[in-house]
Parts: sequence; C-alpha cells; structure tokens
Amino acid sequence: MKHKNQVFDNVLDLIGHTPLIKLNKIASKFKGNFYAKVESFNPGHSSKDRIALYIIEQAEKKGILSPGDTIIETTSGNTGFSIAMVSIIKGYDCVLAVSSKSSADKIDMLKTMGAKVYVCPAHVSADDPRSYYQVAKRLHEEIKGSVYINQYFNELNIDAHYKSTGPEIWKQTEGKITHLVACSGTGGTISGTAKYLKEQNPNVKVIGVDAFGSVIKKYHETREFDEKEIYPYRIEGLGKNLIPTATNFDVIDEFVKVTDEESAHTARLIAKSEGMFVGYTSGAAMQAIMQLGELGEFKESDNIVIIFPDHGSRYMSKVYSDKWMNEQGFFDSKNEAAAQNIQYIK
Repeated sequence: MKHKNQVFDNVLDLIGHTPLIKLNKIASKFKGNFYAKVESFNPGHSSKDRIALYIIEQAEKKGILSPGDTIIETTSGNTGFSIAMVSIIKGYDCVLAVSSKSSADKIDMLKTMGAKVYVCPAHVSADDPRSYYQVAKRLHEEIKGSVYINQYFNELNIDAHYKSTGPEIWKQTEGKITHLVACSGTGGTISGTAKYLKEQNPNVKVIGVDAFGSVIKKYHETREFDEKEIYPYRIEGLGKNLIPTATNFDVIDEFVKVTDEESAHTARLIAKSEGMFVGYTSGAAMQAIMQLGELGEFKESDNIVIIFPDHGSRYMSKVYSDKWMNEQGFFDSKNEAAAQNIQYIK
C-alpha cells in the first residue's frame, strides 16, 4: 500500500508504473519520436517483477500457494530474481533452474536473494533431461508442496502485461503510440502489451525482436518449428529453441532478427548517448530500431515505444566487460579504441 508521504509497506508496492523516457540522441538520424519504457525502474530492476508478483498472487487467490511452500521456475536470471524477491516478502522458498548462458552476475544475485540455484547447460535440446526446463519439472515432482511457475507456458505471463504494461504505455503516450518494439523470449511482455494496445487501436504496429539461432521469427512467418534454425547464441532472455505458448503470435505484426555482436555494442551505445545503463536485450531492441530506421520504416509523425527490459548491472561480466567482448571477437579496429577509456597513473 502506498501512503501519502511516499512511504511504502514493502518493495512489492514499487512494481510497475515505470517511466517512459524520450530518446534524444541515439535515434536522432531517423524519422519519428522514440521513447523507451525503462523497466529497470522496477525494484527488481526488470520487467519480470510484473509477472512474478501477478502469477504468485493469482496462485494465492486460487489456494495453490500457502506460506512455507516452494516456488520453482526456469529462468535466464531476471524472472528468478523477481520470484526470489517476491518469495522473501511473502514467505516462500525459491528454487531456480538457470541456463548456463546466464551471466555470472545474475547467478550471484539469485544466490544473494536466498534462492537455491541449479545451473543447467544452455546448448542442449529442450527435452534433454539436463535442460533447465526438464530440471525444473523434475524438481517440482520431487519437492512436496511446490508450485512450478512455468513462465514459458503460463497464460498469466501475458495477463500480467495486459493489465499493467499495456495500459501504462497507452496512458503515457496519450494514445498516440504508433509502434511497439519489444524483445521476445517467453513472449509474455510483447504479447500482453500488444494485446492491450491493439484493443485500443488496431493500427498500432507491433514488432518483435528475435535472435539469430532462435526459431521464433520463422515460426511466426510459417507456423512451422524448424530445428535447423537453432544454433548457440549469446543474448540472454531473447529468442527460444522451442515455441512458448506464452507468445501470442497473432498480435505481433513482424519480427526482426539481430546479432549478438551488434546488440552488445548498441547496449553500450545507449549508455554513452542517453545515460541509461541497460541490459543486453535492451541493446537488442534498440538494434532492431536502428535496422528498421535504416530501411525507412518510420515517419516523422510516428511515436515509437521500445521496451528496455532490465538493468546493465546484470551484464558486468558480459557486454560491459572488455575482456568478455574481446573473447567473443566483438572488438575490431573500428570500436576497440572507444572501449579503452581507462588510464592508469603511475
């Protein structure tokens, strides 16, 4: 409950109502007005706070969850952090199956929040017993009194954003939004937000962002799952090697693919141009904007909202680490000098 003097009962009262911030520099060469929905202003620093609280509270209302129960989830890191945070406040144990692709920063944060973490190999098929999907299912069967959130196949994932993110953006733009651009992993964020916005104005164009190595874009275009599309990639929380039912493909107009390398550099560019320290998937979403802008997608009168899902602090050992960028081969003669901003005085 929020009090008049801005004192809150607990951190959960701070979830949602994140700011919409105009991007003044990074997209200035393109036509249109660009705004970022900056989800790192949630107390858990990501958009996943919304689904964690909503799904858990729905489970409580249905009598599925009782104090002392265990909540289990598969996560690339952000949902796990949000669930761990909600679990602390509400008195649940938290067990998480995490992809090894998740940054060390995210895994350390999960442990700090009291979660029991199982790190599973990233580059195995979804039905492999070692995959984080299968490990979570096994733990759910083994742990008495546990509830498996299962965000990839949970319709409440969509509902959470339909009831919060969509209405917020509509109100913040005074109904003048023309484009929504958002990354798609579980698909809950883009699906729920898009569903609400299209109910208000069917002409709002919804553009999903997918990774090379993911099956999502081709499935959207053909409704066929093509495992030949699958190969390892580095971006966390974007794309999939399966088709999540938490993605409503009917409300998404098109998908744009982005590369690991360009997304990493664009995340750094957001920080340097706009002063927003955002995560890898935010770089991916902005990279899609750059590609669309180069193709002349936008008009001067367009109002484009880009969802920036999380905070850059979760990627200090990845995209914000020069060492990691070098190891990936992401620095070349064009951009290596820009990364060397530290001088040591002896």
